[in-house]
Amino acid sequence: MTELRRAEIIAALSLATDLALAQPMEHGLRSCVLAMRLAEALGHDGDTLAEIYWFALLHHVGCNADSNVMAALFGDEVELNRRIGLIDSGQPGELLPMLLAMVRQANAGAPPVAMLLGVMRGMASAGGVAKEVIGGHCEVAERLAGRLGFGPAIARDLGQSQERWNGRGLPNGLRGEAIAPAVRLVNFARDVVVLIAAFGEEAALAKVRERRGRAYDPAIVDRFLAEAGHLTAGLAVLMSWDEVLRLEPGAQATMSEEEYDRACVAMADFADVKSPWFAGHSRAVGELARGAAAAAGLPAAEARDLYRAGLLHDIGQSAISNRIWEKPGPLSEREREEVRLHPYYGERILSRPAGLARLGALVGQHHERLDGSGYHRAARASGLTPQARILAAVEAYEGMVEARPHRPAMTAEQAAATLKREVLAGRLDGDAVTAVLVAAGHRVHRSAPPLLAGLTGREVEVLRLIAAGQSMKEIGRRLGISPKTVDNHLQRLYPKIGVRTRAGATLFAIEHGLAGTAPD
Repeated sequence: MTELRRAEIIAALSLATDLALAQPMEHGLRSCVLAMRLAEALGHDGDTLAEIYWFALLHHVGCNADSNVMAALFGDEVELNRRIGLIDSGQPGELLPMLLAMVRQANAGAPPVAMLLGVMRGMASAGGVAKEVIGGHCEVAERLAGRLGFGPAIARDLGQSQERWNGRGLPNGLRGEAIAPAVRLVNFARDVVVLIAAFGEEAALAKVRERRGRAYDPAIVDRFLAEAGHLTAGLAVLMSWDEVLRLEPGAQATMSEEEYDRACVAMADFADVKSPWFAGHSRAVGELARGAAAAAGLPAAEARDLYRAGLLHDIGQSAISNRIWEKPGPLSEREREEVRLHPYYGERILSRPAGLARLGALVGQHHERLDGSGYHRAARASGLTPQARILAAVEAYEGMVEARPHRPAMTAEQAAATLKREVLAGRLDGDAVTAVLVAAGHRVHRSAPPLLAGLTGREVEVLRLIAAGQSMKEIGRRLGISPKTVDNHLQRLYPKIGVRTRAGATLFAIEHGLAGTAPD
């Protein structure tokens, strides 16, 4: 057994979703505390309290799905997430002006005619895209929660997480008591925390009254308003991490080593589903780090930490908009500064407790260089452990052999030569690079197991291209078939792999080693 509780790793994952939503760190934790206080005031106990607790922490675990689609429409999906948190998204009168402003922002700088056309296209697409996007968020959340050990009740709640009391939510337009009690309560609690932080308590209470019977269950609103002072007492200054761990219902068991590994893989996939360019990257870094640790002869405990840190190294990238990650040209100085922060965010997410903090220290150093030219701390050789040096070399190698928006993938030989030049320049450690290259060996494309989920060879090709972010037209051109034929393949393969959306299919591809292996 490890010293790590499941509540601790789920709470850390909640911190990652805070960053993706442009909310203050511990927003999700404070929401959990308020939800539990309100649940007790409403008389919930036992299994219902446990359901509310875990759903509150996992509420936005699907938030990275389709980030690339939202960035393409609105320019900065992280900022979009922040703005949506302040409105009742089920009311067109609140939602449409905000979407229009974001579409204008996305097209800023274009010639007037091009800007007008871009705004028109964006607004025309927004409504049709919304249901698919929210459906993808929900499906990815359901799948990740299942892999983290949660059962049908939590999966159901995550599938309903964007529904509203008046039936104007997504993806299924559920109304009133058709929405699970935990969903009604947690959605309300999360909104209250956002509104208080943005507008102050008095204005937040006014918005809650306005949304009674619209976004929120009237019974929940009435109980909250009757006891608001007690329920929100100290939330802003609460030591939320400690309080959330104290509130965990039931037995507080620690995770086994195998459960810990599975949780790290799930968190890696949470990070990578953000963009087709990242699909499978964190798993590949983790595996190469494990091989390099063996080649370097690290002790077993250090090798295990290095593998897990490799899986989690990009958990902080959720805080950075896809408009930067997917930019095809050079980054501006401001954009480079934002990118330089993602190791810092990763370290902060993993900073508590000690079992995760060890990994966080490595995650925070995965872009450091021996001569101080790396980031985010510009650490030098004396401050970098053998594990940190190996992880930096692993990430550099794996990043080079994968395509990025601004460049094609290097061959294994080109990447190896580049690493060797970095050693000569004094930026990467020679022993670490040697271990990485030994572990890499003669790299070959990862391929699907025979007849995976009953998929045909062509269905596997289509799935790989879906994971690469290709549209049906692009897939058709790539494979020499019509978009209608592509759609037919999708209609057959989705049921085979048990998904409903592109986001779910992408996560399945990552889970089964198909991401990053699109056919030539």
